[in-house]
Amino acid sequence: MKLKGAYILLECLREQGVDTIFGYPGGAILNVYDALYDYKDKFTHILTAHEQGAAHAADGYARSTGKTGVCFATSGPGATNLTTGIATAYMDSSPVVFITCNVNGNLIGKDSFQEIDITGISLPITKCNYLVRDVNKLAGIIREGFAIARSGRPGPVLIDIQKDVTAAECDYEFLPLEKHFEQGRLTRLADHPSVKSTEPNINDIKILADMINEAKRPLLICGGGVVRAKASSEFRELAAKIDAPVAITVMGGGAFPGGNDLKTGMIGMHGSQASNMACDACDLLLVVGSRLSDRVALDPASFASQAKIAQIDIDAAEIDKNVKTSHYIIGDAKKILASLLNLVNKASHDDWKKYVFSFKTETEYDDAEGGALTPKQILSAVEKILPKDIIVSTDVGQHQMWAIQHLKFSYPGQLITSGGFGTMGFGLGAAIGAQVGNPDKKVLHVAGDGSFRMNCNELATEEFYKLPIITLIFNNSTLGMVRQWQNLIYNKHFSYTTLDRGPDFVKLAQAYGLNGYRAANISELESALKDALASNKGSVIDCIIDIDEMVRPMVSGGAHISDFLLA
Repeated sequence: MKLKGAYILLECLREQGVDTIFGYPGGAILNVYDALYDYKDKFTHILTAHEQGAAHAADGYARSTGKTGVCFATSGPGATNLTTGIATAYMDSSPVVFITCNVNGNLIGKDSFQEIDITGISLPITKCNYLVRDVNKLAGIIREGFAIARSGRPGPVLIDIQKDVTAAECDYEFLPLEKHFEQGRLTRLADHPSVKSTEPNINDIKILADMINEAKRPLLICGGGVVRAKASSEFRELAAKIDAPVAITVMGGGAFPGGNDLKTGMIGMHGSQASNMACDACDLLLVVGSRLSDRVALDPASFASQAKIAQIDIDAAEIDKNVKTSHYIIGDAKKILASLLNLVNKASHDDWKKYVFSFKTETEYDDAEGGALTPKQILSAVEKILPKDIIVSTDVGQHQMWAIQHLKFSYPGQLITSGGFGTMGFGLGAAIGAQVGNPDKKVLHVAGDGSFRMNCNELATEEFYKLPIITLIFNNSTLGMVRQWQNLIYNKHFSYTTLDRGPDFVKLAQAYGLNGYRAANISELESALKDALASNKGSVIDCIIDIDEMVRPMVSGGAHISDFLLA
């Protein structure tokens, strides 16, 4: 049958099983939104306050559900407002398809109103992108884009469609998802490295098994790739079988249970003493799904210097990129770990564990002067009062590190945070996406007062769609992580980091029609958490903490992993 391009787009989304779209309309994408009017019963569309909020929401939806997120925006500033969200998804391997529309084909390249080369801009931050100039190619490109986004190492794809293509007609036939690789461009794509699943080499797995069986002081690192590969059960089983301590990266939260006796805590710049000391003393370091970035391997030359380092990753580009390995395996972590489990011996490493766990796995905090809340008090109240399976999204800064250090995440997708790009303002949009995708779960948004200011306009979205998200602000009236560096490294030159200004977050929440609370002590915090939970309504809790509270431990960038600047 013949359909206009806008309707072909929506039908292709139906082929993919998409039922939720986050977006913001505008002139160039208006044909698509006009068609969407006829599909009200087939899609839930979430209108955010800003395109960046839509991008983060689609990302949070993808991370928390395991599905591919979808985001719409118009041309020009609508498209460029997505770029921070696209880069965030790219750095954290989150599958999101961003669909923008551009000006008509005859206006391309003429500096037309709201024209932008969004494919050129987004090329370095997408797995793949397209400018669709021919309606006859639209369906094939949509199908290909989704296949690339979710396959191999997942990531964002951008599809920019000329406005005249959305109005043009061509023949279209509904093609079920399971038949997509049977025809057209997807037949060729099936062998593309970004889609094809690399089969791990069994000899490489045997070599790794021998390395594990010979190790006396093994340490595992659980990265975000364990989450993306849905390999958490295999990873947990391996750790238990070989009796090895497990350190967690920022992106690995939830892939290994927070309450497990083998967990040493986070590793790296703000890693626990147990994790960092274990890394420095181990004789085998097995890294699964982590690129060992500069926040983990602060000094690559001395990182795990006593160990043979083995790396498992689906992306060949990550092998030896930051740290030189002794052995590596490229492929799907779930398959590799499943094969490895059959080849490793059951082991016991009591002496090694006794050494590792002689160091602290979690920071202890003294009571703050004047009765102000400490990070540990705040997060202990969260664990005491809120459901154990709560989904947690964070912004970026001190509060992010505290949440990862002290909350015990128990399943993949429970922690949603911007680890690679470090995007302040990510958390509220991501929480909206997570709540839309998981209506039966509670969602907690952990923020700092600096991050929250950046995208607090999305409280309007939260209220309109009646999303019972609880936002917990660690309010120290400063850009806390930057002030911490100024405190420790920059001679207390507090240059433009003090936030001695509005708004009043309680009044702001109330202005948006949400619950607003202020907590200056543990009693007020527990009361606010209980009330917010019982109300089943969007809530903001402003928690007052000391301006000079710091994230501990801390190792300076470029320093040896056990050289703690702050213990």
